[in-house]
Amino acid sequence: MEQQKPIVALIYDFDGTLAPGNMQEYDFLKEIGVTDKADFWRETYELGKAQNATEILSYMKLMIDKSNNPNHPCPITKQAFEKYGANIPLFKGVIEWFALTRKLGEDMRLQIEHYINSSGLQEMVEGSPIAHEFKHIYASRFMYDKDGRAMWPAAAIDFTAKTQILYMINKGVENISDNKEINNYMATEDRRIPFNHMIYFGDGLTDIPSMKLLRSQGGFAIAILTPEHEQQTRDLVKRNIINFACRADYSEGETLYNTVKAIFQHIKAMDNFNKLEQANINEANNMCITKNIN
Repeated sequence: MEQQKPIVALIYDFDGTLAPGNMQEYDFLKEIGVTDKADFWRETYELGKAQNATEILSYMKLMIDKSNNPNHPCPITKQAFEKYGANIPLFKGVIEWFALTRKLGEDMRLQIEHYINSSGLQEMVEGSPIAHEFKHIYASRFMYDKDGRAMWPAAAIDFTAKTQILYMINKGVENISDNKEINNYMATEDRRIPFNHMIYFGDGLTDIPSMKLLRSQGGFAIAILTPEHEQQTRDLVKRNIINFACRADYSEGETLYNTVKAIFQHIKAMDNFNKLEQANINEANNMCITKNIN
């Protein structure tokens, strides 16, 4: 019987990782009459500070408040978010990236899966041209009333939630509301994707705990290097928080592609080694049993 291929999970933040800037800064802010994106984020920070709230909950609250502005009414609905998401620009090579990495996996007999783990909005990611590439999208999202309008945050994915999501991927749990399944004990050998078969792609401060967690468990962390965050990313290298920093170019043959290819090769080699070692142990145990029987 053919052996099951090892699964490798590629896990991405979205804003600043697959796409430049923040997803709210494109069509949404224009429609509510915000001409300076810095004003929106400054107001988000001030609201969070005044209310001792997280930045994620603060920006989601502001989105609802500003969408109800009578001067620029802009009802927040799932359909509207999908429309905004369709126009989010992506970094060079992102569209082709998923097929490229799956092909690499096929050549090495690895099963490649892609996931989103983002503080941005799930509804916008679902409207993007790459939404179908992901096995699952874990991101912040809204609750909706009977008329389909956003009324309250359903999930706010901050740095703590991002680390929890890594455990969900590790166990094969998709619903963030499934507290029982998330917290149930599961033996390491029964978990769907081991941490050392995960690669995390991020760029911001909310990604650092996830990067640290994966590295401590034998996984891999790649920071996407952009001009806006160049010094911050280089500091992550100096502090040994990440394995690699690669420029935001997902094209075949570029540094990011070659880095991921090397990680795939490492994972495959270690998987082969572990299987060979276990086979040797099993053989030794069988010899001992045979001797005892004789």
